[in-house]
Amino acid sequence: MGQIRLPGNPPIDVVLRRSARARRLSLRLSQLDGRVTLTLPKAVPESQGLAFLRDKEDWLRGHLDKRQADVLVGLGSEIPIEGEMLRIEPGQGRSVRRLDDALLVPGDPARVPAKLKGWLRTLARDRLAEACDDFAHRLGRPYSRLTLRDTRSRWGSCTHDGGLMFSWRLILARPEILDYVAAHEVAHLAEMNHSPAFWAQVERIYGDWKPARDWLRANGAGLHRYKFE
Repeated sequence: MGQIRLPGNPPIDVVLRRSARARRLSLRLSQLDGRVTLTLPKAVPESQGLAFLRDKEDWLRGHLDKRQADVLVGLGSEIPIEGEMLRIEPGQGRSVRRLDDALLVPGDPARVPAKLKGWLRTLARDRLAEACDDFAHRLGRPYSRLTLRDTRSRWGSCTHDGGLMFSWRLILARPEILDYVAAHEVAHLAEMNHSPAFWAQVERIYGDWKPARDWLRANGAGLHRYKFE
């Protein structure tokens, strides 16, 4: 692993990665954090990789321009909570609370991101537990535990022993999106695959799942724009 900089306005930092398994040059832009990665097969010289990068520069800059900018969470910024944009403002007392279109966060402004992240995780756990309890009852299969993480590659998962895991960032999306992911993972308690039988279970306990799945595919990366560190 190395790093190079593509000159221009603005310059673009590119992670240079060599792979013994790669058969061709590839350029990847992460929609989650904007990281650009150039992968080279083991025998390809770096000069050839740089030429490939310059050839793809217009494509790369075009996609970077389309990517939504990251939001550093803090006083004065806005963040979606269950799909509604709320402005973060200073609050009183000890607890985070919502007032109309504002989210009031008390305490040291420097601690606002951490305090708000903790509040969001608690809210996400409450909403997901409620949804999973409901869907598990409809399915007729219990789950063994529920955990939250800040995953980059998936919104949820289900283990063979009935453990459910979810990204707490689902609380940023509309309630029906969170409900769909909960139903999706609960359905795996009956079908540990993505067969027609699995999707039939999702439809039975949730309903028409395609709009929510399509929304996540189109907009899910945007939920990672909000930076709490």
